[in-house]
Amino acid sequence: MEGTQLLKCVLYTWGANSYGQLGQGHSEDQAEPRRADGGLQAEQTRCMAGGGGHSAVITESGELLMCGQNHKGQLGLSHTSEVITFQPCPLTGCSRVQQVSCGWDFSVILTGDGQVLVCGSNAFGQLGVSPGITHSAEPLHVKTLNEPVTSVAAGLRHALASTALVLTFSSAGFDHVTPQKVVAGSTHCICLTVKGDVFLWGSNKHGQLVSESLFLPLPVALDRSLLQGERVTDVHSGWTHLVAKTESGRVFTWGRANYGQLGQTSQRGRIVSWGWNEHGMCGDGSLCDVTQPRPIPRFRDATALLIGCGSGHSMALCSLKSNEDSAS
Repeated sequence: MEGTQLLKCVLYTWGANSYGQLGQGHSEDQAEPRRADGGLQAEQTRCMAGGGGHSAVITESGELLMCGQNHKGQLGLSHTSEVITFQPCPLTGCSRVQQVSCGWDFSVILTGDGQVLVCGSNAFGQLGVSPGITHSAEPLHVKTLNEPVTSVAAGLRHALASTALVLTFSSAGFDHVTPQKVVAGSTHCICLTVKGDVFLWGSNKHGQLVSESLFLPLPVALDRSLLQGERVTDVHSGWTHLVAKTESGRVFTWGRANYGQLGQTSQRGRIVSWGWNEHGMCGDGSLCDVTQPRPIPRFRDATALLIGCGSGHSMALCSLKSNEDSAS
């Protein structure tokens, strides 16, 4: 129809690309967003995740696609060669993929029926399988998780999983709570409950656990008064900092701030980035750290549908007007 502008979806990636983790068909770093290549149909992308040097996306049909570093088999493709475009990860006999989380050199996959599959390095037991297995390029079933899992998370070298069952251990930790989501930083853990409480444990070297102790061996509830008494609806973590969204839509950040990763300004309705930018992962065309949230110039006329980050690279699924150039 004349005058009508159709919308199309494009997956952009940028930043570190030494292993092809941007899925662009090459291994050169990119300081500005560029379109990912390969067999990926961007309009079908449902979620995305990044690890130390690899990336993963899940489609609407529950198919898992992977690319990037693969020296430990973290792509689950039955080999250990690097892959520079997104390739389907065959999971024979398993239902559709619900969630994927990428650690430094391993991946944790949650299927639609609550099963957990893992691949990559097991040097620290992060796969949850036999310690005799040092790594695996084949996705392995974590058989010790005999209850349906609802959420998974991968940290630097550890993994988390939550079930729908109520957790009840000691007054110093969980006390009759139902997990909604688990999240992992490099060396710390987070659990968001269905009631909007946040529990934290692990390393507190950079204040990310909001405690006077340098280490919390058991989960401790975050004081809601620090969030103006509000219930938390979502929580995310970087290596050493946290981001929480509350019921009113406020966003709180805390933890390490040496690269400006806490961002303490607001940019509504835009795709913005900030923090460490050595490999161009902030997408502004430079390699200089960004200390405050700034709009990414390439996305001036784009609408973000999904965003994701790895250790040194970034991803964004965007909606563009059909007459815009999405090939660059």
